[in-house]
Amino acid sequence: MPNLVWLADVLRAAGLKVAETQGWKTRGRGTFGTAEFVMVHHTANRNYKKNYPSLGVVTNGRSDLRGPLCNLGLGRDGTWYVVAAGIASHAGTGNYRGLTNGNSTSIGIEFENDGTGEVWAPVMLDSLVHGIAALLKHMGKSSERCCGHKEYRLPPGYKIDPFSSDHPGGRDTFDMNVFRLRIATVMNGNTAPTVVPPTDGKDRPTLWRGMPKRSFEVQAAIKTLQTRLGLDVDGDYGPKTEAAVRQFQRDHPPLVPDGRVGPKSWSVLEIM
Repeated sequence: MPNLVWLADVLRAAGLKVAETQGWKTRGRGTFGTAEFVMVHHTANRNYKKNYPSLGVVTNGRSDLRGPLCNLGLGRDGTWYVVAAGIASHAGTGNYRGLTNGNSTSIGIEFENDGTGEVWAPVMLDSLVHGIAALLKHMGKSSERCCGHKEYRLPPGYKIDPFSSDHPGGRDTFDMNVFRLRIATVMNGNTAPTVVPPTDGKDRPTLWRGMPKRSFEVQAAIKTLQTRLGLDVDGDYGPKTEAAVRQFQRDHPPLVPDGRVGPKSWSVLEIM
């Protein structure tokens, strides 16, 4: 039995949004060993219209590499996708501070980013930092046990992930040392995950797909939202409503296209 069956519970206990893929607890290319470190990658996916378009690939693999390709994925809205509790093909040959068995002893994380110049949504980076902090705490490891694929993979320079830049082809601005300091700060209990207020100044509830929607106030707010977006009004915050919200948020920067309708989105919707 793969031993990473605790992934979802640890992330959820940290107050993070978690989506468990079907069959993840028994998915893997073999039994995972003792979790010694965490390794981060970017997906290099340029499909900006979806939250985590890489889910199919990281779960099932590519023509040249059998899946799963990671243990965890992270979407643009900060949602964690739990992919596999067993060994994932993500690390390759390498060495990070004497740790060499990357696939069988490191938890592989693929976060959605094109790896060139895509702007990070603050809620996503915040979720990544808090999620890794929670994983390392559970493992009994320090923030130094988080590495980038570019730090592990041999020969040096063979991989660039995780990479980010203000301009495609520009200087790498994903500094792993700074990133580890942010994780250490969270592990020391100095910050909490960003939480969207449950209501805005006019008592309009924050809405998202999958939220409890039994109250009259929530049903009414969803219907108001659907009316403003020109959708069929059914009071159900389903995939069509979420997709419309994300597109609305993309069309109205600096809103973050996370699919949640909080105070900032309500304020823009109000003047439509």
